[in-house]
Amino acid sequence: MTTAEAAPESRSFEADVAKLLHLMVHSIYSDKDVFLRELISNAADACEKLRYEAVTTPALLGDDPQPRITLAIDAEKRLLTVEDNGIGMSRDEMVEALGTIARSGTKAFMDRLEAAQGAEGAQLIGQFGVGFYSAFMVAERVDVISRRAGSDTAAIWSSDGKGAYTVAPIDLDAAPARGTRVVLHLMEDATDYTERFTLERTVKAQSGHVPVPISIIEKPGAEPEQIADGAALWTRPKSEITKDEYTDFYRSVAGQFDEPALTVHYRAEGRQEYSALVFVPETRPFDLFDPDRKGRVKLYVKRVFITDDTEILPRYLRFVRGLVDSADIPLNVSREMIQQSPILAAIKKGVTNRVLGDLEKLAQSDAEAFEKIWETFGAVIKEGLYEDFERRQQLLSLARFKTTGSAGKWRTLKDYVGGLKENQTAIYYIVGDPARLESSPQLEGFRARGIEVLLLSDQVDSFWVTAGIDHEGKPFKSVTQGAADLKLIPLTDAKPEEPAETKETVTAFIDFVKSTLGEDVSDVRASDRLTTSAVCLVAPESGMDRQLERLLAEAGRGNLGPKPVLEINPRHDLVVALSGLGEGDSVFREDAARLLYDEARVLDGDKPLDPAAFSERLMRIIERGIR
Repeated sequence: MTTAEAAPESRSFEADVAKLLHLMVHSIYSDKDVFLRELISNAADACEKLRYEAVTTPALLGDDPQPRITLAIDAEKRLLTVEDNGIGMSRDEMVEALGTIARSGTKAFMDRLEAAQGAEGAQLIGQFGVGFYSAFMVAERVDVISRRAGSDTAAIWSSDGKGAYTVAPIDLDAAPARGTRVVLHLMEDATDYTERFTLERTVKAQSGHVPVPISIIEKPGAEPEQIADGAALWTRPKSEITKDEYTDFYRSVAGQFDEPALTVHYRAEGRQEYSALVFVPETRPFDLFDPDRKGRVKLYVKRVFITDDTEILPRYLRFVRGLVDSADIPLNVSREMIQQSPILAAIKKGVTNRVLGDLEKLAQSDAEAFEKIWETFGAVIKEGLYEDFERRQQLLSLARFKTTGSAGKWRTLKDYVGGLKENQTAIYYIVGDPARLESSPQLEGFRARGIEVLLLSDQVDSFWVTAGIDHEGKPFKSVTQGAADLKLIPLTDAKPEEPAETKETVTAFIDFVKSTLGEDVSDVRASDRLTTSAVCLVAPESGMDRQLERLLAEAGRGNLGPKPVLEINPRHDLVVALSGLGEGDSVFREDAARLLYDEARVLDGDKPLDPAAFSERLMRIIERGIR
């Protein structure tokens, strides 16, 4: 049986792909041009992969060494073809690449896409890098014919995007000599993509920067005409590149549809020679919080794509998109050896320093623009405070914080240190849920003294503050851990001292609460951090911050630290009243002691230690009050 006679094999898409295609075909998008950008980007990648493989196997290029992408129009048949002479795909590779989605975050993408309409839908397509599947927004059927470089077989993949596809061998005469041909059978409402003007405008707007020449064949039998010369954008001088060209390049390399918030483009010369063109996105990439925290900066060597799996930037800058093109790394070095290359290590250091330096310059020249970047990526950048000791002080200068005195605006540590109170020896912070941070009772004593406290609401905040960090000699100190040490800082509105006899009875009551609670707490003590609340919980000096302990417990690490400390406000009217009661009603005093502890737990975001016992005590207190 000849190749042409082999029966096509029919397969169903994986569930995620089938659902994705249905959503794309039946949703409304304001801009369908994205499909062409994605197909051209795939074609350019295929050409770049061939250039890389041809370094070690020159025979793959045969007598056709120049990469190219060709768009062919057949208006009468409503066909648009995107063809490249790149690496091509085998039959198995086609099944793997076109029948599955091999990227994390697919479900998250589809959940958002299902609810999106209009312009938001278009942005989501770009943001999530749907790639090849975007063709079904304009095509009622897609045929992919491919022949891998160096292979003597070819295959055709075909689907109408409704849940199934076929794959079959095809005669070599009907396939490209090398590479991939994508044939789109356009829908009736997509016939404008058979007009040269529409295609040329779209290519120049979205894909004119790709490092592969693009030609167009206006009708069957016509000669191809070049519409993009394949000059790599990053090799051109900055003065010759427009903002729109940078934006188009960013969208292609990043797989997003927003605009870059910061563009870093420079050429390094000297001991290492390389070009870097990287972007800080305007919006968060969908994979920003993937557990592997991998970066997405591509590595080229002399304009040959090598890999996008090399950690060019540290993981706390993984939101940066773009590429680095080195002139010094040998082309014939293996991808594994690249990871250990001292040249690459120097490039990594240079690019990281440049990105952070340009962020610093932006913070000085346009504070509003920088604060938008910090709002979007600050939680990730702060990972560097924990991981990157060498650049810690630089990152601290970049960091922005909301505080108890900033009225919702961002503050720098320089601003904070400039407002330190007399005898204040630490930078105070509180970590937790942003909805309840400012109402935390632990802040009362600091407010009463006019002391500013950093409000830290990102999960990473619980970790970097424990890394022994200081700023200008001032350590970071949690307001929910250890003693507050506020006695040396005067109150802004000092209250008269309590009579000595009141102090004695309050001290005795605090001792009673301590003996009543026993091992439920590590200590019970009078508080100098409370001014209006009766009680609060804090971590012991030697224990973990309350929020960090809670995060570790949620992660299944259990309660690793000592029991909390219950602090009681000795000046609070309720505490003074309870202290004045005699010892006769022992049940009432014990109920009051345990209810104070449960109140502190609730204020700290927890539930009462024993909800049933809490309910019973509360009922007894209420009954006593109404008798």
